[in-house]
Amino acid sequence: MEKRITKKELSAIVNDAYEHCRKIKEGNNASYIPYLAKENSDLFAISLCFVDGDTINVGDYNYIFGMESISKVATALLILKEYGCETILNMIGADATGLPFNSIMAILLENNHPSTPLVNAGAIAAVSMVSPVGNKEQKWKAIYENINALCGGHTELIDELYHSEALSNFNNRSIAWLLKNYNRVYDDPELSLDLYTKQCSLGVTNEQLSTFAATIANGGVNPRNGTRIFESRLSAKIISMMASVGFYEHSGNWLFSSGIPAKSGVSGGVMGVLPGLFGISAFAPPIDNAGNSVRAQAAIKYIMEKSGLNIFDGCSVRIDD
Repeated sequence: MEKRITKKELSAIVNDAYEHCRKIKEGNNASYIPYLAKENSDLFAISLCFVDGDTINVGDYNYIFGMESISKVATALLILKEYGCETILNMIGADATGLPFNSIMAILLENNHPSTPLVNAGAIAAVSMVSPVGNKEQKWKAIYENINALCGGHTELIDELYHSEALSNFNNRSIAWLLKNYNRVYDDPELSLDLYTKQCSLGVTNEQLSTFAATIANGGVNPRNGTRIFESRLSAKIISMMASVGFYEHSGNWLFSSGIPAKSGVSGGVMGVLPGLFGISAFAPPIDNAGNSVRAQAAIKYIMEKSGLNIFDGCSVRIDD
């Protein structure tokens, strides 16, 4: 069965979602990171980028905010490109923990395994694998340039956020050294932790996040500039990771209610991928108890429900101009 929808219809749905969800006041800013705690909680944006490069934007879509855990998707792709899928399965894994994103217990329950590059332990391990080992400047260059390529433009380090996180990342420091104890971090743990903190503190716009998502949806080709960033076969691999753990312990509920694989960050960003069609992102700082933006979740769910699109329904979809 084929579903058909026009870009004009989708644009109307996106605008309706913005008006419908902008009044939602539930959730609170991430209080454990001082920079995020003081961010304007009324900020709100929705962006959609089609695989042909066309975009829909509404709200504060040019506001720069920290990538936080959405950056994990980019570094997972970087090491998938470098090492291949089997090596990543052996050295990190791809299993959902069913536990909070910063869980120490998950490492022990998974037989000392980081589980997946999309939780903190696996993300620190992923950063440690980026080449060249031991060279902080070159590793950062590789991480930074990869994120810029995926987003289709310049991103900038938010120094205040970086220092704010570096002074409060005691739990992540424990994770890094526990991984070292089990030989599951593959470079200096402090260097790896610092670069992980730094990538989380990169500032992006919501429009850039939708381009990032659309690059995945487009089989590794950035739809805004036509540049191939990664091999098409890796799209299915990273989308599967996003589907299984993108919302941490709420991932199953998210997929059930939205029908789109997505990844969230505690700054309030959510980035979703509908393969072959578009990438979508939404941003609003107040988060729920699992670290996922309340307003951004509601907006994307609204769009998916009103458009009738769902990755699991087995229908082919045609988007007309």
